[in-house]
Amino acid sequence: MQETGNKRKQIIQVVQYLDERLKELDEEKEELRKYQQLDKQRKSLEYTIYDKELHDARQKLLEVEESRSKISEKSAKMYNEVLNAHEESRDLEKVLKDLTKEVQALNKEKEAAEKQQTEAIKKQAELELDVKDMLERFSGNIQAKDDAIKQLDILQKEIQDSQKELNKISPIYDEHLSKEKDITKRIMEREKQLSILYQKQGRATQFSSKAARDKWLQKEIDDLQRVLSSNLAQEQKLDEEIYRLNADVKERDAYIESRKAEIATLDSLIFQSREGFNSHKAQRDKLQDERKSLWKKESELSAEIDKLRTEVDKAEKSLDHATPGDVRRGLNSIRRICREYKISGVFGPIIELLDCDEKYFTAVEVTAGNSLFHVVVEDDNISTQIIRHLNALKGGRVTFIPLNRVKAPRVTYPQSSDVVPLLKKLKFSPNFTPAFAQVFARTVICRDLDVATRVARTDGLDCITVDGDQVSKKGGMTGGFYDHRRSKLKFMNIIMQNTKSINIKEEELEKRITERVTEQQKIDAKRAHDKSELEQLKQDIANANKQKQFISKALENKEKSLADVRNQIDQLNASMVMKQAEMGTELIDHLTPEEKYELSQLNPEIKDLKEKLITCRTDRIETETRKAELEANLTTNLKRRKQELEVIISSVDSDSLHGEDELKRQELNDARSLAEVTTLELKRVSDKIDRLKEELKEKKDKKTELKVLEDRYEKTLQDEAKELEQLLSKRSIFLAKQEEYSNKIRELGPLSSDAFETYKRRGVKDLHKMLHRCNEQLQQFSHVNKKALDQYVNFTEQREELQKRQAELDAGDEKIRELISALDHRKDESIERTFKGVARHFREVFSELVQGGHGHLVMMKKKADLEGRFEKYIGVKVKVSFTGQGETQSMKQLSGGQKTVVALTLIFAIQRCDPAPFYLFDEIDAALDPQYRTAVGNMIRRLADMANTQFITTTFRPELVKVADRKMHSILSSTTNLIMSNK
Repeated sequence: MQETGNKRKQIIQVVQYLDERLKELDEEKEELRKYQQLDKQRKSLEYTIYDKELHDARQKLLEVEESRSKISEKSAKMYNEVLNAHEESRDLEKVLKDLTKEVQALNKEKEAAEKQQTEAIKKQAELELDVKDMLERFSGNIQAKDDAIKQLDILQKEIQDSQKELNKISPIYDEHLSKEKDITKRIMEREKQLSILYQKQGRATQFSSKAARDKWLQKEIDDLQRVLSSNLAQEQKLDEEIYRLNADVKERDAYIESRKAEIATLDSLIFQSREGFNSHKAQRDKLQDERKSLWKKESELSAEIDKLRTEVDKAEKSLDHATPGDVRRGLNSIRRICREYKISGVFGPIIELLDCDEKYFTAVEVTAGNSLFHVVVEDDNISTQIIRHLNALKGGRVTFIPLNRVKAPRVTYPQSSDVVPLLKKLKFSPNFTPAFAQVFARTVICRDLDVATRVARTDGLDCITVDGDQVSKKGGMTGGFYDHRRSKLKFMNIIMQNTKSINIKEEELEKRITERVTEQQKIDAKRAHDKSELEQLKQDIANANKQKQFISKALENKEKSLADVRNQIDQLNASMVMKQAEMGTELIDHLTPEEKYELSQLNPEIKDLKEKLITCRTDRIETETRKAELEANLTTNLKRRKQELEVIISSVDSDSLHGEDELKRQELNDARSLAEVTTLELKRVSDKIDRLKEELKEKKDKKTELKVLEDRYEKTLQDEAKELEQLLSKRSIFLAKQEEYSNKIRELGPLSSDAFETYKRRGVKDLHKMLHRCNEQLQQFSHVNKKALDQYVNFTEQREELQKRQAELDAGDEKIRELISALDHRKDESIERTFKGVARHFREVFSELVQGGHGHLVMMKKKADLEGRFEKYIGVKVKVSFTGQGETQSMKQLSGGQKTVVALTLIFAIQRCDPAPFYLFDEIDAALDPQYRTAVGNMIRRLADMANTQFITTTFRPELVKVADRKMHSILSSTTNLIMSNK
């Protein structure tokens, strides 16, 4: 209010000064009015001139701005096009590098395909020659077999004719031989008898006495007996040999029959093997056809696999931008290190070890992030070894997960159908559980973001939706669009499934084909073995037949020898009988008539028998010669030729040759199929190389065009930059002119309303002439106070403004006085009300704390202050009595403990009027007597129970401790501070 009064005084003084100054200016106002009229005309002219110049400058500035805007817009567009061309050129450079690498890889693949094609064509040519040779051999063998069959038919007829003739001659020969033997025997008997008769006729002349004769006869008989014994032994030996030879013949016959049975069995087995071979060949042919279809399917899938791999390459390249280069180089280095140093126990990155449903791909990729490329190893020794090599090679950085070091964290998942642990949706080997738990165990899949937010807040888990939106347990949220078509897991899954499927089918097919070929080879080997055994059996039969012939010939000779021996035995027996009959007879020199007659009959009979013998022997020799010729022809010629032809016929196995031919043809078909596949593969690779080269050429041409375009754009930009500089220079000039004329217009000051339109239609030259005349007239009023009117107006406005402010200050002073009065009244009411409440509670609390005592508060008042205002209250005085008797005492008259009681009474009284949430007391009972400490403790206990207020206090006394809810004991020593708590 004092400040307002000072301001009011200052305003009154200024208003008085302005009134005096306005009187002085009023005298100069008439002369000034004439000057102002000319000056107004001058300002109007100047304004009109300046305005026209300003308008012209603005118009030209607008034109410059418009041109500059067009050029800037064009330049910006051109610059964007340059940036786009540069970016496109850079992308093309990267594409060219990728295409060049791909062409180089395809060239290597083409070289391998050409090598495979050359090998396949070479194999095909070799097999074609083999098939041709097989066909020629097959045709030659068939022709030889046909010729042999024809010759065998002719030979069979010859053998039949010879055998028929031999069968016809053999009985005649036997008859002639028997007749010859009989005649020979009869001749020998008669010659023997004739010899005996001659000897008997000459005995008398030969021997001198009977005894001498008998002695000689006995000696002859003994000699004959010895010869007979020898012949008998020889006969027995010949019988035994003949028996043995007959047994050998029977054995050879049985051997030949058994071999023929084995031949029949082997023929059956060979036939069955041929049937089995044909069956396996049919199965193999079927499998070969199936393999061809798989080859075709593989060639069809190869393009798709290439496309998928291209997509994966693109995805990996995109990933490379987000993945540190050290990590990429590290993964490549690990593969090389493991391969070179043969390090085992490296299982690969997480991304290669997991599988899951496709709908969780996004959640898995977002959750794992770069952890997908963390490499799982068996133990930390392996990771240390690899890191050592990585450091030596400077091969990048890799994060390892040693299975012996990581432990699966224990996580409690919420039991809700809207939440599922991400780890349970992954498929991986149980051996890798700690590694996968390290990455995925603390993340759950939630139905939506609301559930994810709630779970993250209440359960402290990282949450994610199937769309890839994340809510961290720390409160952060990430999300947005995720391109599922670029999923790395999806591409890898497709490639692995297709490649695995093709590999499994090819392996299965190769296995089945190998089984069939092995079975076929076994059957082939068994059939060859059976054929070899068959040939051996036929050879054994031929050898047995030869042995049989030798044995039969020997048997025939033995039988002849036996017949001769038996004839000799008969002759010896007859001689012995005759000599034994002669012994003991009388020695005479003549024969008896009977003997003489017998002697006369014997010579003609012997002669006749010899003639018959000659005839019979001639017939027998002729028959024997023919028989020998037939037997020799059959044995040494016809039958031998028959065996040879049979061997030729049997050796030419048309089925076997046909089977071999079919096998070679099948191999040839396989070689042709392989050649076709390699040719198709070569064509595919060549076409792809041509396509890539064409694309490479197009990209290079496009890059060249972009380079030319960039150069043209840059030249255009340089020209436009120069043009912009010129426009900017003009703009600066016009801006300066605009600023100059704007300043001049502003310097003109305020103008009348008609000044803007009076000279608007005049030309600039006319305006300059009029301005020149006006300036000449103004020179006549050079002595006029040009500011008199302005000062007069200014002072008038200042006086009105000050008078207005004076009125406002008067009104404000009145309002302030009213407000002070109202505030004083409210303050008094508030003080009275608060004091009455505190005083009442003070009396109650004091009486509770001090039994029999009483106390009260007294308001201290004072009258007028320095400004004449009435200040009603100046303080509060305390009057208490601890005995309830005598006069009350003031604070100065109380002891320390009594003052503490009064202070606590005032605190508790204020607390009842305006309770606080809690109170902190520091040893408030230190100066209190025991009864007061007890009273204070009870008071605090009641207030804590009634007002729901917390009291915290420190004390060394037991009274407050007894009523406390919780106690904390502090034990202090020189080195430690121990605090114990109990309820």
